Amino acid sequence: MSESIKLHYVVPGDDFTRAGAASGDVKRTLKQLGISPNAIRNVAIAMYEGEINMVIHAGGGEIDVEITEDKINMVLADQGPGIADVSLAMKEGYSTAPDNIRSLGFGAGMGLPNMKKYSDSFEIETELGVGTTLKLSVNIE
Repeated sequence: MSESIKLHYVVPGDDFTRAGAASGDVKRTLKQLGISPNAIRNVAIAMYEGEINMVIHAGGGEIDVEITEDKINMVLADQGPGIADVSLAMKEGYSTAPDNIRSLGFGAGMGLPNMKKYSDSFEIETELGVGTTLKLSVNIE
């Protein structure tokens, strides 16, 4: 692959039926490109977690993906409420999801920890009342 491939997705808020559509599309694209199953798995998990967080907490957002020869870069941006305490939000099991979301099987407090776990680089920028931007990358083996 001599040039990078760029993909853009809009994630609608409060729509659990479409949550995961972007990560599913990226997964299919990576398979078609012959990317390693391990890298595909890591991208799919990290991106899906981000999509779900956008749906639950931020009223949606946008995802930009760039596939280069050596890595997959993802930028997930929303204009939600922001994260009040990033270190607390990074703790496994911590969640601000309301009960109705938890009753659907979401909001277990693993989103951000899993995004970090399945990425080779993870950056979070957040401002209360403005939104959150996550920058992730997964190396291609």
